[in-house]
Order: sequence, then C-alpha cells, then structure tokens
Amino acid sequence: MVKQLVINVIAPETRVALLEDDTVVELFVERERHLEVSGNIYKARVQRVMPGMQAAFVDIGMPQAAFMHVDDVAVGLNGYGGSENHTAVENEVYPGKPVRPIEELITENQELMVQIVKSPIGTKGARVTNYITLPGRFLVFMPFSSHVGVSKRIESADERERLKNLISSMRPTDQGFIARTVSEGAPAKQLQGEMRFLQKVWDTVQGRYRALAAPSLVHRELSISLRAIRDLMTHEVQKVVIDDLFEYESVNAFLDLIMPSMKEAVELYEGNEPIFDAFQIEGDISRALKRRVWLKSGGYVVIERTEALVAIDVNTGRYLGKHNLEDTILKTNLEAVREIAYQVRLRNIGGIIIIDFIDMTRRNSQKKVFEALQEALKKDRSKTHVLPLTELGLVQMTRKRTRKSLSGILCEMCACCEGEGTVVSRRTVCYHIYRQAMNMGKGCEGDRLIIKVASEIAAWFHDEEGPLIMALERHIRKHIVIEIDEHFHREEFEFIEQTIC
Repeated sequence: MVKQLVINVIAPETRVALLEDDTVVELFVERERHLEVSGNIYKARVQRVMPGMQAAFVDIGMPQAAFMHVDDVAVGLNGYGGSENHTAVENEVYPGKPVRPIEELITENQELMVQIVKSPIGTKGARVTNYITLPGRFLVFMPFSSHVGVSKRIESADERERLKNLISSMRPTDQGFIARTVSEGAPAKQLQGEMRFLQKVWDTVQGRYRALAAPSLVHRELSISLRAIRDLMTHEVQKVVIDDLFEYESVNAFLDLIMPSMKEAVELYEGNEPIFDAFQIEGDISRALKRRVWLKSGGYVVIERTEALVAIDVNTGRYLGKHNLEDTILKTNLEAVREIAYQVRLRNIGGIIIIDFIDMTRRNSQKKVFEALQEALKKDRSKTHVLPLTELGLVQMTRKRTRKSLSGILCEMCACCEGEGTVVSRRTVCYHIYRQAMNMGKGCEGDRLIIKVASEIAAWFHDEEGPLIMALERHIRKHIVIEIDEHFHREEFEFIEQTIC
C-alpha cells in the first residue's frame, strides 16, 4: 500500500489529507479561529466537585468548563493535583488510577495540571485528565508513571521484548514510556535521543506550571501539519506534498529534530492547479458530506446522525443481481462493508454506530459480512468495538471519539430547516471562493475581479473575512469587488473580470 500526506495551507485554514493508494482515507482540518486543543496541557482550577456523578468541572480558561471523571484524577503528583497519600492500582491505559471517591481526591478551588483528551464537541466542554502524556514519534512519555509498554500493533514477540528491555535500561526508574508502532526496528540511539527530548519538554512544562496562575495554558500541542508528520508518517509513507513554502520549511525543520532521513520524502507543490484538485481530494470531501453514498453496483448507503448515535442503512438501490436474491443481498452487503469502514474513518464518526444491513437468511452470509467488517476496520487508527449481528440484522459498534467529525467542522446548522439537516458553512464557502479566486487570478487579464455571491456570503465576507479579501488582493494584485445576487444559493458564486478604462 502506497501512502502519501497532502497538506494544503491558506492563511486561515490548514487541511491535511492522508492518501492510501491515491484515495483519501483521513482528513484533518484546523482553522486559526478554532485551533485543535486535544493534547494541550493547562493549569486548571476545580470549580465544582459532584459526588453523585463522581466527576468534577474544572476551569481551564475556555468558555465552557472542562469535565473530569474520577478515573481521570491521578494520585501522588507532588503538587500537580490529586491525592498525595494513596497507593495506586495498576491500569492498562495509564497505571495508577484511584479507587477512592472523587471528593476524597480533589476539592473545590484546588489547582491541577490537566490535559485535554477529548476536544469540546457541540455544547459539551472538553474532557480532561490528570494523567499527562507527551507523545513523540517513537515514544509516549508518561511522567506520572513508572510503567513501560509496547504498542499492541507490534506483533513480533521478539521485537516487543527488545523494545521493552531497551526502554527499561535507558529511562529514569520513576518515569514511564510506551513504544509506539513506528518504533518497530528503531535503533537504541534514536529511542534514547527522543527520550531525552521528551524529558526536556516535560521540564519546560513543569517550569511554566509553577510560574503561571490558574487557569492558564501550559503546553500547546503541535500544529496539525506537524502532528500529522509525527503520527502518520510511518515507514509506508512515501511522499509528503505541501503547497505552502513556510509550512514546507517548518516541516523540514521538524524532521531535522525527529527523523532527518525522511526529509527527502517532503516535496513543495508548485503546480498551477489547487493541490487538493490535483490529487482529486475535493470530490471525496464533498461526497463525505452527503447523506447518501452510492455503491459501484448500484446499491447505496445512507448515513444519518441523531443526537445519541449514528445510524447507517444499506439498500440494494438499482442493483438487481444476476442469480438469486440471497446472492444479490450478500454482494451488496459486502460492498457496503468496505464503503462503511471507509466513510466512518474519513468522516471521523465516533460514539455509538448502528448498521442496518439488508436482511440475510443464511448464517454463513451473516458470518461473512461480520468478518468482512472486522477486517475492514483494522485499518482504522481509532479504537473500535463491534458486536455480532442481532436477530434483526443490526450491527452495533462503537468508535472512539476525540475530536469533531468532518461534518462538525465543515458544516453548520441550516437556518431554513431549523436543525433538521446541515449545509456547508458560510466560512467554508468563503474559503472555497478564496481558493478558486487565487487560482483564477493568476490568469486574469483585467485589473478588477468581481465576485458575485449570495447575500449571506457577502455579509460574511464583510463582517468576518475582510482580511481574507485584502490578502487575496495582495496576492493576485487586483481590486476585488463583492457583489450580491439575490437569486444565488449559499454555495453559488461567479467571477467576472473587468478592466477599468
């Protein structure tokens, strides 16, 4: 399998696409006004302890208070929060989780060091933990643990033992590390170098925690581009293509620190066509925002989000089959399995997912579909749990959710349907127009470019995205005029070149 990272940067937005065999399978979007906060570390203050829920709300300086469950309250942290005199119980995720009630572990107005493990989603605030982790390329550093672990994705028993012995021999006795999947085959020198680097980062975090008042940001995670390089650039990634010179230099500087040998794989895109169009990614993004997804056979899948879960329905559609009904149903379900696993990953659908496959009478057919779904989900980096088909032909599964879904980032509630559906947001439309204008402006012979848009988009440009228009004028060296066409739909726009006599 050939993997590539394609990074598109405009002033207010960065998009990172992971391609497998020229097909986009994961998409990450970060905007200047809504930076990703998962992984950030804060000096927080406990606002309220709720014994009935065994949880607390803590102030981290965001509009919404962060939620902290008793399982996320660490112990014995020497001034960083939690109970000081308690013997912890070993835990698979992070050894040392408490067994006492939350009211015995923390108190209101207490200061804590916390890390965001789940970004704010909708009306819900962030979820935070005391169990701090600092991820590197090869290792995850756990300063409040002495545990040494190895990624379960490394299957070789010999390699697992080698990594565990190496880490145990090099680390300070009171600090924990987990070897990430990419560390398979990594030499001791690289592991030791990263171990020292992560310890220096931790020293900086401790210093800032002591110096700042609560609530304060103590440590910010890497930008979306650098996170993608660190987490997704495995041995299988053959190329990283970036369309922005500053980001290209930033990525190369980052690789100098963590993996100099991989710099040869980084390429600056200088084509005339927008980079996501050149790699045929824009079409996949548009498809991932639609409710109905057609299969090659003529069947289709409907993906519907509700408040509590995501429901996925499989239908034969136009597919009539060639033999008998059971074979037609089985073929449609198997084709749907691949598309569902792909869409769940691309759309970053999390939480409870219910899949309604077309009813199958044969047990053997049901088994084939279930096993195919399990196999297709193995490519997903997010943790999934799948239950066998019920008597009604439903599959129940869960997928770990740590950030907003793709539609949650790119779409907003429709004012026309009062929340019954979603439309592409005004900001997304503005950024799309900006990209198209950047590309068109290069060949425009006139000295003025008129952009005709719907009234709500014109208002958004005027009120929210004025700097974007000024940046566009500087780049294409032409005067930009925004005109309203009352008949235009939100996503419609038109460019008109004009020469001033």
